[in-house]
Amino acid sequence: MLDAIHWDSDLIRRYDLAGPRYTSYPTAVQFQTKVSAFDLLHALRDSRKALRPLSLYVHVPFCANICYYCGCNKVITKDRGRALPYLQHLEQEIEMIACHLDPRQLVEQLHFGGGTPTFLSHDELRKVMAHLRKHFNLLDDDSGDYGIEIDPREADWSTMGLLRELGFNRVSLGVQDLDPDVQRAVNRLQSLEETRAIVDAAHTLQFRSVNIDLIYGLPKQTPNSFARTVDEIIALQPDRLSVFNYAHLPERFMPQRRINADDLPSAGHKLEMLQRTIDQLTGAGYRYIGMDHFALPDDELAIAQEESTLQRNFQGYTTHGHCDLVGLGVSAISQIGDLYSQNSSDLNDYQTLLGSDQLATKRGLLCNADDRVRRAVIQQLICHFSLNFAGIEYAFNIDFRGYFKDVWPQLDAMANDGLIAIDEVGITVLPAGRLLVRSVCMVFDAYLNPHNRQLFSRVI
Repeated sequence: MLDAIHWDSDLIRRYDLAGPRYTSYPTAVQFQTKVSAFDLLHALRDSRKALRPLSLYVHVPFCANICYYCGCNKVITKDRGRALPYLQHLEQEIEMIACHLDPRQLVEQLHFGGGTPTFLSHDELRKVMAHLRKHFNLLDDDSGDYGIEIDPREADWSTMGLLRELGFNRVSLGVQDLDPDVQRAVNRLQSLEETRAIVDAAHTLQFRSVNIDLIYGLPKQTPNSFARTVDEIIALQPDRLSVFNYAHLPERFMPQRRINADDLPSAGHKLEMLQRTIDQLTGAGYRYIGMDHFALPDDELAIAQEESTLQRNFQGYTTHGHCDLVGLGVSAISQIGDLYSQNSSDLNDYQTLLGSDQLATKRGLLCNADDRVRRAVIQQLICHFSLNFAGIEYAFNIDFRGYFKDVWPQLDAMANDGLIAIDEVGITVLPAGRLLVRSVCMVFDAYLNPHNRQLFSRVI
């Protein structure tokens, strides 16, 4: 089976390295300030000429409460009025971007992330969606993938009804852990009943997909307590689950400094949590998609992986990687053709730039020929657990073994260890290597080095 995983503790200990999650290649660590709004406008023009379909990402940075584990770009405030000036500038950005695109470019995918998008009032959500529909060609037949991230503490049945009415058909719920001791340790008190109410609403209102996020490795967690959480979540029957490894990086993320490091589970207990979670989820019929993600067999991600059409971008695993991704809002990242561009991550700077009739682009990267080759290799490995040499050679007019001769000793070592199999046709990530596919991808990363590796989380 494509989703088969073989747990090998020895391989995990040896290959559990820090490295990128490869929502892009090159990763955002390589972004440079020399990329400007001028480059973004050129990329938008090319997108318009090619009439490429679009994926929109809208960042809403506000949260009413801080979760100590969080590393997202957010603004913690109880003042709901702070959203108004932000939304005014967001609407201005929507207009400035849309005028460089063609109305015939369909928006196949839409995602609201954060922060907490449901921090916005119902009227504000209506207004933002109306503005998007006015300036972009959003689908109105429910055929698009239109998702939004939800904090169950910030939503109710009426919220879910509104979201469905506005055209959203996918929801992702942050849960992380249901144990009260863990919740207190990370400052996120959220009952099972609150979560169940939102999942029930999503099912009743016929949302196409419900995703639930969990995190293992949080303070006060034990293998038994986390197994109870996973069982409770399975009973809710989400279509997808994301089970993330908590990366404790207090030097990078200030809220994490409020976590008592002595309360964190040991490395051995974290491995036990992951192993038991995999057993629980696969036993319940979920397929391992890769990179912490699980889905039911009839979910679009599982089907796409089976058909070798699964892709990956800044929104994670997707069936819409062929779309140009347009990021809107503070810190949002766009991927348009070979250009990556990111808005300012500072809220005041973002609003000041747009208030001066300037796009908020602050940094980015234009992929070169080598980046494109390596991006395609990493994409195939991370999405399909396999790589076809001939396909890469044909697409980029290279000899694969010659092009990557410098990394061949590492690949041979991985093959000897049982992570991968190599033959004349290509590379296959074996069941023992699927949890470690990031480590396989790192072999092809020309930018990764001991200095920048510490900026990333560990694989497991």
